[in-house]
Amino acid sequence: MKRIAIRERTPIPPFGEPARDLRILNKPLWLLQRDLLAHHCRGAEEVDSLSEIPSDREELLVYRDNLFFNDLLIDTFIQQAKASGHACQIAFARDDKSITTHGLRLQDGITLSLQHNVYIADLFYYPNGIVEEAQPLVIDTEPREMGYYHIPSYMAPNQGDLIFQVPKRVFLSIESWVHVFLANSPFGVFSWGRIHEDKVDGSWKEKLAVSLSHLRDKLNPFAPAWRKSHFFASSRLVKIGKNCSIDPSATIHGPTVIGDNVTIGAGVVITNSLIGKNVTIMQGSQVMLSVVSDRCYLPWNSGLFMTTLMENSMVAQLSCLQMCVVGRNTFIGAGNIFTDFDLRNQPLHTFHQRKGASKPEKEEIGLPVIGSAVGHNVKIGSGFVIYPARMIGSNTTLIYADPESVVGRNIHPYTNIDDLEMDDKGEPLRTVYTWPRVIETPDAANNESIEPLHMSLLKAARVRH
Repeated sequence: MKRIAIRERTPIPPFGEPARDLRILNKPLWLLQRDLLAHHCRGAEEVDSLSEIPSDREELLVYRDNLFFNDLLIDTFIQQAKASGHACQIAFARDDKSITTHGLRLQDGITLSLQHNVYIADLFYYPNGIVEEAQPLVIDTEPREMGYYHIPSYMAPNQGDLIFQVPKRVFLSIESWVHVFLANSPFGVFSWGRIHEDKVDGSWKEKLAVSLSHLRDKLNPFAPAWRKSHFFASSRLVKIGKNCSIDPSATIHGPTVIGDNVTIGAGVVITNSLIGKNVTIMQGSQVMLSVVSDRCYLPWNSGLFMTTLMENSMVAQLSCLQMCVVGRNTFIGAGNIFTDFDLRNQPLHTFHQRKGASKPEKEEIGLPVIGSAVGHNVKIGSGFVIYPARMIGSNTTLIYADPESVVGRNIHPYTNIDDLEMDDKGEPLRTVYTWPRVIETPDAANNESIEPLHMSLLKAARVRH
Protein backbone atom coordinates (compact mmCIF):
# COMPACT_ATOMS: atom_id res chain seq x y z
CA MET A 1 0.00 0.00 0.00
CA LYS A 2 1.29 3.46 -0.93
CA ARG A 3 0.94 6.37 1.46
CA ILE A 4 0.22 9.91 0.28
CA ALA A 5 0.49 12.91 2.61
CA ILE A 6 -1.56 16.03 1.93
CA ARG A 7 0.58 18.99 2.94
CA GLU A 8 -0.78 21.40 5.51
CA ARG A 9 1.46 24.45 5.28
CA THR A 10 -0.25 26.68 7.86
CA PRO A 11 2.31 27.75 10.51
CA ILE A 12 1.43 27.11 14.15
CA PRO A 13 2.02 30.11 16.42
CA PRO A 14 4.15 30.80 18.40
CA PHE A 15 6.51 28.37 16.66
CA GLY A 16 6.10 29.77 13.17
CA GLU A 17 6.26 26.44 11.34
CA PRO A 18 3.71 23.85 10.21
CA ALA A 19 2.58 21.03 12.48
CA ARG A 20 4.52 18.38 10.54
CA ASP A 21 7.82 19.88 11.73
CA LEU A 22 6.90 20.19 15.42
CA ARG A 23 8.05 17.61 17.92
CA ILE A 24 5.36 15.26 19.20
CA LEU A 25 6.58 12.64 21.69
CA ASN A 26 10.18 13.61 20.87
CA LYS A 27 9.84 13.13 17.10
CA PRO A 28 8.89 15.54 14.31
CA LEU A 29 5.27 14.76 13.47
CA TRP A 30 6.14 13.68 9.91
CA LEU A 31 8.64 11.15 11.30
CA LEU A 32 6.18 9.89 13.89
CA GLN A 33 3.61 9.31 11.13
CA ARG A 34 6.17 7.55 8.93
CA ASP A 35 7.22 5.18 11.72
CA LEU A 36 3.63 4.31 12.65
CA LEU A 37 2.80 3.53 9.01
CA ALA A 38 6.04 1.74 8.15
CA HIS A 39 4.65 -1.80 8.47
CA HIS A 40 1.53 -0.89 6.48
CA CYS A 41 2.90 1.19 3.59
CA ARG A 42 5.65 1.23 1.03
CA GLY A 43 6.83 4.41 -0.62
CA ALA A 44 5.49 7.89 0.00
CA GLU A 45 4.37 10.94 -1.92
CA GLU A 46 3.36 14.46 -0.91
CA VAL A 47 0.62 16.53 -2.58
CA ASP A 48 -1.22 19.76 -1.83
CA SER A 49 -4.74 18.40 -2.40
CA LEU A 50 -6.69 15.25 -3.21
CA SER A 51 -6.97 16.39 -6.82
CA GLU A 52 -3.19 16.07 -7.27
CA ILE A 53 -3.11 12.37 -6.38
CA PRO A 54 -2.11 10.24 -9.42
CA SER A 55 -4.88 8.20 -11.01
CA ASP A 56 -2.97 4.92 -10.69
CA ARG A 57 -5.21 2.03 -9.68
CA GLU A 58 -3.36 0.91 -6.57
CA GLU A 59 -4.03 0.59 -2.88
CA LEU A 60 -3.63 3.98 -1.17
CA LEU A 61 -3.58 5.44 2.32
CA VAL A 62 -4.10 9.21 2.13
CA TYR A 63 -3.82 11.54 5.13
CA ARG A 64 -3.26 15.19 5.96
CA ASP A 65 0.21 15.69 7.43
CA ASN A 66 -0.94 17.64 10.51
CA LEU A 67 -2.86 14.64 11.92
CA PHE A 68 -1.69 12.99 15.12
CA PHE A 69 -2.72 9.39 15.74
CA ASN A 70 -1.32 6.42 17.60
CA ASP A 71 -0.72 2.85 16.48
CA LEU A 72 -3.98 1.54 17.93
CA LEU A 73 -6.03 3.99 15.90
CA ILE A 74 -4.26 3.59 12.57
CA ASP A 75 -4.10 -0.21 12.86
CA THR A 76 -7.82 -0.37 13.63
CA PHE A 77 -8.72 1.98 10.77
CA ILE A 78 -6.66 0.11 8.18
CA GLN A 79 -7.86 -3.31 9.32
CA GLN A 80 -11.55 -2.35 9.24
CA ALA A 81 -11.20 -0.37 5.99
CA LYS A 82 -9.59 -3.35 4.21
CA ALA A 83 -12.28 -5.66 5.56
CA SER A 84 -15.00 -3.38 4.17
CA GLY A 85 -13.74 -3.78 0.61
CA HIS A 86 -14.50 -0.18 -0.40
CA ALA A 87 -13.01 3.31 -0.05
CA CYS A 88 -13.25 4.66 3.51
CA GLN A 89 -12.78 7.96 5.33
CA ILE A 90 -12.15 8.05 9.05
CA ALA A 91 -15.13 9.18 11.10
CA PHE A 92 -16.14 9.54 14.73
CA ALA A 93 -19.49 9.33 16.48
CA ARG A 94 -21.07 12.57 17.60
CA ASP A 95 -20.93 11.38 21.22
CA ASP A 96 -17.23 10.42 21.17
CA LYS A 97 -16.06 12.40 24.18
CA SER A 98 -12.36 12.61 23.32
CA ILE A 99 -13.30 14.27 20.01
CA THR A 100 -16.13 16.50 21.29
CA THR A 101 -14.29 17.56 24.47
CA HIS A 102 -10.75 18.07 23.16
CA GLY A 103 -10.63 17.57 19.40
CA LEU A 104 -13.04 20.15 17.99
CA ARG A 105 -11.81 23.47 19.38
CA LEU A 106 -9.32 25.72 17.56
CA GLN A 107 -9.35 23.64 14.39
CA ASP A 108 -11.03 23.04 11.03
CA GLY A 109 -9.72 19.56 10.20
CA ILE A 110 -12.41 17.55 12.00
CA THR A 111 -15.81 18.55 10.64
CA LEU A 112 -19.41 17.43 11.02
CA SER A 113 -20.87 15.60 8.04
CA LEU A 114 -24.56 16.46 8.07
CA GLN A 115 -25.23 13.78 5.48
CA HIS A 116 -23.92 10.97 7.68
CA ASN A 117 -24.28 12.65 11.10
CA VAL A 118 -20.68 11.88 12.09
CA TYR A 119 -17.42 13.80 12.41
CA ILE A 120 -14.98 13.22 9.54
CA ALA A 121 -11.32 14.05 8.89
CA ASP A 122 -8.79 13.76 6.07
CA LEU A 123 -7.64 10.18 6.54
CA PHE A 124 -8.67 7.91 3.63
CA TYR A 125 -8.22 4.34 2.46
CA TYR A 126 -8.63 3.52 -1.25
CA PRO A 127 -8.36 -0.17 -2.21
CA ASN A 128 -7.94 0.50 -5.94
CA GLY A 129 -7.02 4.14 -6.45
CA ILE A 130 -9.37 7.13 -6.20
CA VAL A 131 -12.16 5.76 -8.35
CA GLU A 132 -15.03 5.94 -5.85
CA GLU A 133 -16.25 8.26 -3.11
CA ALA A 134 -14.98 7.30 0.34
CA GLN A 135 -17.62 6.31 2.87
CA PRO A 136 -17.30 7.24 6.56
CA LEU A 137 -15.84 4.50 8.74
CA VAL A 138 -16.60 5.22 12.40
CA ILE A 139 -13.73 4.45 14.77
CA ASP A 140 -14.37 4.40 18.52
CA THR A 141 -11.53 6.17 20.35
CA GLU A 142 -12.66 4.48 23.59
CA PRO A 143 -12.22 7.58 25.78
CA ARG A 144 -11.86 7.21 29.51
CA GLU A 145 -12.29 9.93 32.08
CA MET A 146 -8.99 10.44 33.90
CA GLY A 147 -7.47 13.25 35.92
CA TYR A 148 -7.49 14.79 39.36
CA TYR A 149 -10.50 14.58 41.61
CA HIS A 150 -11.63 16.58 44.64
CA ILE A 151 -9.23 19.44 44.08
CA PRO A 152 -10.37 22.87 45.35
CA SER A 153 -13.60 23.63 43.51
CA TYR A 154 -12.44 27.10 42.44
CA MET A 155 -9.79 25.45 40.23
CA ALA A 156 -12.23 23.31 38.24
CA PRO A 157 -15.87 23.95 37.40
CA ASN A 158 -16.92 20.28 37.40
CA GLN A 159 -17.48 19.78 41.15
CA GLY A 160 -13.77 20.19 41.81
CA ASP A 161 -12.70 17.60 39.23
CA LEU A 162 -9.92 18.39 36.75
CA ILE A 163 -10.38 15.68 34.14
CA PHE A 164 -9.46 14.75 30.59
CA GLN A 165 -11.18 12.36 28.21
CA VAL A 166 -8.11 10.21 27.53
CA PRO A 167 -8.57 8.02 24.42
CA LYS A 168 -7.21 4.57 23.78
CA ARG A 169 -7.19 5.27 20.05
CA VAL A 170 -5.77 8.76 19.69
CA PHE A 171 -6.68 11.26 16.98
CA LEU A 172 -6.10 15.03 16.69
CA SER A 173 -5.84 17.62 13.94
CA ILE A 174 -2.94 19.79 15.12
CA GLU A 175 -3.73 23.40 14.26
CA SER A 176 -2.84 25.21 17.50
CA TRP A 177 -0.22 25.04 20.23
CA VAL A 178 -3.02 23.72 22.48
CA HIS A 179 -3.18 20.61 20.28
CA VAL A 180 0.59 20.17 20.67
CA PHE A 181 0.02 20.17 24.44
CA LEU A 182 -2.82 17.65 24.12
CA ALA A 183 -0.87 15.36 21.79
CA ASN A 184 2.15 15.14 24.08
CA SER A 185 0.53 14.97 27.52
CA PRO A 186 -3.16 13.91 27.83
CA PHE A 187 -3.21 12.08 24.48
CA GLY A 188 0.48 11.08 24.70
CA VAL A 189 2.17 9.94 27.89
CA PHE A 190 -1.09 10.06 29.88
CA SER A 191 -2.65 7.77 27.26
CA TRP A 192 0.33 5.40 27.63
CA GLY A 193 -0.57 5.01 31.30
CA ARG A 194 -4.23 4.45 30.51
CA ILE A 195 -3.42 1.80 27.86
CA HIS A 196 -1.06 -0.07 30.15
CA GLU A 197 -3.58 0.05 32.99
CA ASP A 198 -6.17 -1.49 30.66
CA LYS A 199 -3.72 -4.26 29.77
CA VAL A 200 -3.10 -5.10 33.42
CA ASP A 201 -6.79 -4.98 34.30
CA GLY A 202 -7.81 -7.09 31.31
CA SER A 203 -5.13 -9.75 31.27
CA TRP A 204 -3.94 -11.90 34.15
CA LYS A 205 -0.86 -12.69 32.07
CA GLU A 206 0.13 -9.00 31.91
CA LYS A 207 -0.57 -8.57 35.61
CA LEU A 208 1.61 -11.61 36.39
CA ALA A 209 4.37 -10.35 34.07
CA VAL A 210 4.51 -6.97 35.84
CA SER A 211 4.50 -8.63 39.27
CA LEU A 212 7.30 -11.03 38.31
CA SER A 213 9.31 -8.19 36.84
CA HIS A 214 9.09 -6.29 40.12
CA LEU A 215 10.02 -9.43 42.10
CA ARG A 216 13.09 -10.06 39.93
CA ASP A 217 14.21 -6.47 40.43
CA LYS A 218 13.76 -6.79 44.21
CA LEU A 219 15.80 -10.00 44.38
CA ASN A 220 18.50 -8.94 41.92
CA PRO A 221 21.54 -7.80 43.96
CA PHE A 222 22.82 -5.82 40.97
CA ALA A 223 19.60 -3.91 40.34
CA PRO A 224 19.80 -0.20 41.25
CA ALA A 225 18.14 0.91 44.48
CA TRP A 226 15.51 3.02 42.70
CA ARG A 227 14.32 -0.09 40.82
CA LYS A 228 13.49 -1.85 44.09
CA SER A 229 11.69 1.04 45.74
CA HIS A 230 8.26 0.64 44.16
CA PHE A 231 6.11 -1.62 42.00
CA PHE A 232 5.85 1.10 39.34
CA ALA A 233 9.66 1.26 39.06
CA SER A 234 9.94 -2.28 37.68
CA SER A 235 11.84 -2.92 34.47
CA ARG A 236 8.58 -3.77 32.67
CA LEU A 237 7.23 -0.26 33.30
CA VAL A 238 10.40 1.87 33.20
CA LYS A 239 12.56 1.45 30.09
CA ILE A 240 16.13 2.77 30.36
CA GLY A 241 18.47 3.39 27.43
CA LYS A 242 22.22 2.78 27.21
CA ASN A 243 24.95 4.56 29.16
CA CYS A 244 22.63 6.25 31.67
CA SER A 245 23.65 7.50 35.11
CA ILE A 246 20.82 7.48 37.66
CA ASP A 247 21.35 8.40 41.30
CA PRO A 248 20.10 5.69 43.72
CA SER A 249 17.92 8.25 45.53
CA ALA A 250 15.94 9.10 42.38
CA THR A 251 12.30 8.03 42.08
CA ILE A 252 11.13 6.86 38.66
CA HIS A 253 7.63 5.49 38.12
CA GLY A 254 6.28 4.11 34.87
CA PRO A 255 5.20 3.85 32.28
CA THR A 256 8.30 5.92 31.54
CA VAL A 257 10.82 5.74 28.69
CA ILE A 258 14.33 7.16 29.13
CA GLY A 259 16.74 7.43 26.19
CA ASP A 260 20.50 6.88 25.91
CA ASN A 261 23.19 8.93 27.70
CA VAL A 262 20.84 10.43 30.29
CA THR A 263 22.01 11.74 33.66
CA ILE A 264 19.53 11.87 36.56
CA GLY A 265 20.65 13.42 39.85
CA ALA A 266 19.86 12.89 43.51
CA GLY A 267 16.26 13.23 44.64
CA VAL A 268 14.83 13.56 41.12
CA VAL A 269 11.22 12.42 40.71
CA ILE A 270 10.01 11.27 37.27
CA THR A 271 6.49 9.92 36.75
CA ASN A 272 4.82 8.65 33.56
CA SER A 273 7.06 10.65 31.21
CA LEU A 274 9.20 10.44 28.09
CA ILE A 275 12.85 11.49 28.42
CA GLY A 276 14.91 11.74 25.23
CA LYS A 277 18.60 11.11 24.56
CA ASN A 278 21.50 13.09 26.07
CA VAL A 279 19.26 14.73 28.68
CA THR A 280 20.50 15.95 32.07
CA ILE A 281 18.09 16.29 35.01
CA MET A 282 19.83 17.59 38.12
CA GLN A 283 19.07 17.01 41.78
CA GLY A 284 15.67 17.79 43.19
CA SER A 285 13.95 18.32 39.84
CA GLN A 286 10.47 16.91 39.24
CA VAL A 287 9.03 15.73 35.92
CA MET A 288 5.44 14.44 35.77
CA LEU A 289 3.37 13.46 32.73
CA SER A 290 5.84 15.39 30.57
CA VAL A 291 7.98 15.03 27.45
CA VAL A 292 11.63 16.13 27.66
CA SER A 293 13.17 15.88 24.21
CA ASP A 294 16.77 15.18 23.16
CA ARG A 295 19.61 17.29 24.59
CA CYS A 296 17.50 19.17 27.13
CA TYR A 297 18.89 20.29 30.48
CA LEU A 298 17.12 20.75 33.82
CA PRO A 299 19.28 22.16 36.63
CA TRP A 300 18.41 21.57 40.28
CA ASN A 301 14.87 22.03 41.59
CA SER A 302 13.16 22.76 38.30
CA GLY A 303 9.65 21.41 37.85
CA LEU A 304 7.63 20.22 34.86
CA PHE A 305 4.01 19.08 35.04
CA MET A 306 2.28 17.96 31.84
CA THR A 307 4.82 20.04 29.94
CA THR A 308 6.64 19.46 26.66
CA LEU A 309 10.21 20.58 25.99
CA MET A 310 11.32 20.30 22.38
CA GLU A 311 14.95 19.50 21.65
CA ASN A 312 17.99 21.35 23.01
CA SER A 313 16.10 23.50 25.54
CA MET A 314 16.83 24.36 29.15
CA VAL A 315 14.65 25.22 32.16
CA ALA A 316 16.84 26.70 34.90
CA GLN A 317 16.62 26.15 38.65
CA LEU A 318 13.48 27.03 40.61
CA SER A 319 11.39 27.53 37.49
CA CYS A 320 8.01 25.82 37.39
CA LEU A 321 6.15 25.02 34.16
CA GLN A 322 2.67 23.54 34.30
CA MET A 323 0.84 22.36 31.17
CA CYS A 324 3.19 24.28 28.85
CA VAL A 325 4.83 23.73 25.46
CA VAL A 326 8.38 24.98 24.90
CA GLY A 327 10.04 25.05 21.47
CA ARG A 328 13.54 23.98 20.53
CA ASN A 329 16.79 25.82 21.39
CA THR A 330 15.00 27.78 24.11
CA PHE A 331 16.35 28.95 27.47
CA ILE A 332 14.06 29.68 30.43
CA GLY A 333 15.95 31.34 33.26
CA ALA A 334 15.80 30.74 36.99
CA GLY A 335 12.78 31.53 39.12
CA ASN A 336 10.13 31.81 36.40
CA ILE A 337 6.55 30.78 37.13
CA PHE A 338 4.11 29.76 34.40
CA THR A 339 0.64 29.96 35.92
CA ASP A 340 -2.21 27.81 34.64
CA PHE A 341 -5.62 29.10 35.76
CA ASP A 342 -7.52 32.37 36.00
CA LEU A 343 -8.06 33.56 39.58
CA ARG A 344 -11.26 35.29 38.45
CA ASN A 345 -12.71 31.97 37.20
CA GLN A 346 -12.92 33.36 33.68
CA PRO A 347 -12.65 31.01 30.67
CA LEU A 348 -9.16 30.78 29.18
CA HIS A 349 -8.66 32.04 25.61
CA THR A 350 -5.90 32.01 23.03
CA PHE A 351 -5.54 33.57 19.59
CA HIS A 352 -6.24 31.32 16.63
CA GLN A 353 -6.51 32.08 12.92
CA ARG A 354 -9.13 30.05 11.09
CA LYS A 355 -8.61 28.98 7.49
CA GLY A 356 -9.60 31.81 5.19
CA ALA A 357 -9.61 34.39 8.00
CA SER A 358 -7.62 37.58 7.54
CA LYS A 359 -6.35 37.71 11.12
CA PRO A 360 -6.35 35.66 14.32
CA GLU A 361 -9.28 35.89 16.70
CA LYS A 362 -9.46 35.18 20.41
CA GLU A 363 -11.12 31.81 21.03
CA GLU A 364 -11.96 29.86 24.15
CA ILE A 365 -9.65 26.92 24.81
CA GLY A 366 -12.19 24.74 26.58
CA LEU A 367 -9.91 23.69 29.44
CA PRO A 368 -10.19 25.07 32.99
CA VAL A 369 -6.39 25.13 33.34
CA ILE A 370 -3.52 25.40 30.88
CA GLY A 371 -0.08 26.98 30.85
CA SER A 372 1.55 28.84 27.98
CA ALA A 373 3.51 28.25 24.79
CA VAL A 374 7.08 29.43 24.17
CA GLY A 375 8.43 29.38 20.62
CA HIS A 376 11.79 28.32 19.18
CA ASN A 377 15.09 30.11 19.89
CA VAL A 378 13.69 32.07 22.84
CA LYS A 379 15.65 33.37 25.84
CA ILE A 380 13.74 34.33 28.98
CA GLY A 381 15.51 35.95 31.90
CA SER A 382 14.76 35.37 35.57
CA GLY A 383 11.80 36.44 37.66
CA PHE A 384 8.89 36.42 35.22
CA VAL A 385 5.33 35.39 36.01
CA ILE A 386 3.54 34.29 32.84
CA TYR A 387 -0.25 34.27 32.87
CA PRO A 388 -2.15 31.24 31.50
CA ALA A 389 -2.69 30.64 27.77
CA ARG A 390 -0.08 33.18 26.62
CA MET A 391 2.22 32.80 23.63
CA ILE A 392 5.83 33.98 23.48
CA GLY A 393 6.90 34.08 19.83
CA SER A 394 9.97 32.43 18.35
CA ASN A 395 13.30 34.31 18.23
CA THR A 396 12.38 36.46 21.25
CA THR A 397 14.55 37.57 24.19
CA LEU A 398 12.78 38.67 27.38
CA ILE A 399 14.77 40.62 29.97
CA TYR A 400 13.16 41.49 33.26
CA ALA A 401 14.13 45.14 33.71
CA ASP A 402 11.66 46.70 36.13
CA PRO A 403 13.79 49.45 37.77
CA GLU A 404 11.85 48.96 41.01
CA SER A 405 12.81 45.28 41.22
CA VAL A 406 16.02 44.68 39.26
CA VAL A 407 19.49 45.76 40.34
CA GLY A 408 20.84 46.76 36.95
CA ARG A 409 23.83 48.89 37.99
CA ASN A 410 26.70 48.75 40.46
CA ILE A 411 25.99 49.70 44.08
CA HIS A 412 28.91 51.69 45.45
CA PRO A 413 29.54 51.97 49.21
CA TYR A 414 29.05 55.33 50.89
CA THR A 415 31.93 54.61 53.26
CA ASN A 416 35.21 52.74 52.96
CA ILE A 417 35.62 49.53 54.88
CA ASP A 418 38.41 51.17 56.93
CA ASP A 419 36.02 53.92 58.06
CA LEU A 420 33.36 51.49 59.19
CA GLU A 421 31.28 52.71 62.13
CA MET A 422 29.24 50.62 64.52
CA ASP A 423 25.90 51.27 66.17
CA ASP A 424 25.27 50.79 69.88
CA LYS A 425 24.62 47.06 69.32
CA GLY A 426 27.89 46.48 67.51
CA GLU A 427 26.30 46.23 64.09
CA PRO A 428 28.03 48.00 61.18
CA LEU A 429 26.19 51.06 59.92
CA ARG A 430 24.89 50.25 56.45
CA THR A 431 23.37 52.15 53.56
CA VAL A 432 19.66 51.32 53.37
CA TYR A 433 17.75 51.29 50.09
CA THR A 434 14.17 50.82 49.06
CA TRP A 435 15.46 50.18 45.60
CA PRO A 436 16.27 52.25 43.62
CA ARG A 437 16.03 54.99 46.28
CA VAL A 438 18.53 55.56 49.08
CA ILE A 439 16.62 56.24 52.31
CA GLU A 440 19.37 56.10 54.90
CA THR A 441 23.16 56.40 54.93
CA PRO A 442 25.68 55.86 57.72
CA ASP A 443 26.53 59.60 57.91
CA ALA A 444 22.92 60.71 58.42
CA ALA A 445 22.97 63.07 61.43
CA ASN A 446 21.24 61.83 64.58
CA ASN A 447 20.14 58.68 62.72
CA GLU A 448 17.43 60.67 60.93
CA SER A 449 16.22 59.03 57.76
CA ILE A 450 16.71 60.81 54.48
CA GLU A 451 13.47 61.51 52.68
CA PRO A 452 12.85 58.96 49.92
CA LEU A 453 13.88 60.10 46.49
CA HIS A 454 10.67 60.36 44.50
CA MET A 455 11.08 59.90 40.79
CA SER A 456 9.05 58.74 37.83
CA LEU A 457 9.43 55.22 36.48
CA LEU A 458 11.05 56.61 33.34
CA LYS A 459 13.58 58.61 35.34
CA ALA A 460 14.26 55.66 37.62
CA ALA A 461 15.02 53.55 34.55
CA ARG A 462 17.57 56.18 33.44
CA VAL A 463 19.22 56.11 36.90
CA ARG A 464 20.05 52.46 36.27
CA HIS A 465 22.61 53.51 33.68
